[in-house]
Amino acid sequence: MKPTYRNVHNRFLLNGIHFNYEDLFEVAYSFIKEGEQYQKLIGDFILDWISYDPYISLKTSGSTGSPKFIRFKKQALVKSALATGNHFNLQVGDKALHCLNADFIAGKMMLIRAMILGLEIDLVPPQGNVLSHTTKNYDFVAMVPRQVESSFDSLNRVKTLLIGGAPSTSLLKERLKSTQLNCFETYGMTETLTHIATRNIKEDKHFKLLDGVHISQDKRGCLILKVPYITSQEIVTNDLVELVSAQHFILKGRVDNVINSGGVKIIPEEVEAILSSYIDTPFFIGSVQDPSLGEKLVLVVEGKAAIGLIQTIEGISSLNQFQRPKMVYEMSEFIRTSNGKIKRKDTLATLDL
Repeated sequence: MKPTYRNVHNRFLLNGIHFNYEDLFEVAYSFIKEGEQYQKLIGDFILDWISYDPYISLKTSGSTGSPKFIRFKKQALVKSALATGNHFNLQVGDKALHCLNADFIAGKMMLIRAMILGLEIDLVPPQGNVLSHTTKNYDFVAMVPRQVESSFDSLNRVKTLLIGGAPSTSLLKERLKSTQLNCFETYGMTETLTHIATRNIKEDKHFKLLDGVHISQDKRGCLILKVPYITSQEIVTNDLVELVSAQHFILKGRVDNVINSGGVKIIPEEVEAILSSYIDTPFFIGSVQDPSLGEKLVLVVEGKAAIGLIQTIEGISSLNQFQRPKMVYEMSEFIRTSNGKIKRKDTLATLDL
């Protein structure tokens, strides 16, 4: 019998204790009434999940606009959990760590995977070195890049690590290659109920689809997804890609980030991938208006930019003349979404040009 959203696996453990479907109401109520803020969010979600409504509303991250709510069948989330289990060969009794903000889909799906697949999951606050709250080893953990950086010295206790929510720097990826860790970048969004593709950071340049997912491109070069276990509708993204095969693609950047400078189209993410080997503080490539070029490429750095950064960039042979920023701007702090993504346009709008 296939699991449904009203099933809780008999091997599911939450903080070392088994709870069945009926028990979860008491767990949620306790978290909401007496828990820390991250536990209150988990409690709110559990109450939504165990309600008799077969649908659930999920909030987008708001990285490219205002956050919105999308309504899904709960059974679609169950199928997403099963797809992840198959992709990573997760086994009943595997130990998982929940260290994500449960206000967003990634944090919710970690809980659902545990309940449906029979994982033993521990809850910890989603800030800083998340592995400092426990001494256990874990089979399956999902983190955002900042958590990976903060927890790096403890990652030897993790077997498989998923990294998503925001791009990882080249420096972080190189550090991860020196570990014994199985580490994967993920591609997904609220509309796809987290990842529908993963990339092995140590081995692959391309993303590999989960079983059952189909891809194509539109005229803009953007990815079109068919995910039948979630929706019968095509999902048209704004993500520029190169299709490698029916199951693999290379992610190039966002079409809404593309800069037209003097008639040349520049994908900021491609420039950022090169520069991230030379800049060890958060940054992004943007543009400002220019009377002759239309848009002028600029580098925006959080904190203090290194002295001579423009001169350093001039010496990077892998950048062509159009990809070289004309100006460097420093900001004390970027504007971010609540789950850490940089809001590029909002941040640029605050520059004193």
